[in-house]
Amino acid sequence: MLAKYTVAGLAGTALLATVAFAQQPSTSTDSPKMAPAAASDTSSIPSTFQGNWRASKMVGLSVYNEKNESVGSINDFLTDKNGKITAVIIGVGGFLGVGEHLVAIPFEKVKFSTEPVAYTGTSGASNTGAAKPPGSSTTGAATTSPANQAKPNPWYPDHAVFNATKDELKAMPEFKYST
Repeated sequence: MLAKYTVAGLAGTALLATVAFAQQPSTSTDSPKMAPAAASDTSSIPSTFQGNWRASKMVGLSVYNEKNESVGSINDFLTDKNGKITAVIIGVGGFLGVGEHLVAIPFEKVKFSTEPVAYTGTSGASNTGAAKPPGSSTTGAATTSPANQAKPNPWYPDHAVFNATKDELKAMPEFKYST
């Protein structure tokens, strides 16, 4: 019985060793080499893409209208086959994605801002329904204002702006992903 396990173990080790050996890169001189033009193309690729935004960070951004009222959030981006963003999918209403109305807006119609939302509320007025400025806190005794915020993140904007009310967005045709 022990002999069977020993033989099986040795055979398995031999098979694994040949697979690992087959994956070793060849160092022979007759292997195909990369063309020098391909190597020179990589030198023209910038190592940093300063001024570009990360799409993964833009999904979920709050969308406000010109009156600084929150109207929804970005759910997705649609691109053409060349990678150019053609539309922004905005989710309106709902709670945690349930009952949310999706609308597709042409990318050119949505503006992005790196500055925090301008808060127009006064200290004595009621702020129900008004958008709370990003960076402000209501959990402590003191609130932090956008002026005390750190500098904007260079990899994504603070929010998006599309001039429509929630009701106008809900009245637009619903966007549905085709299957």
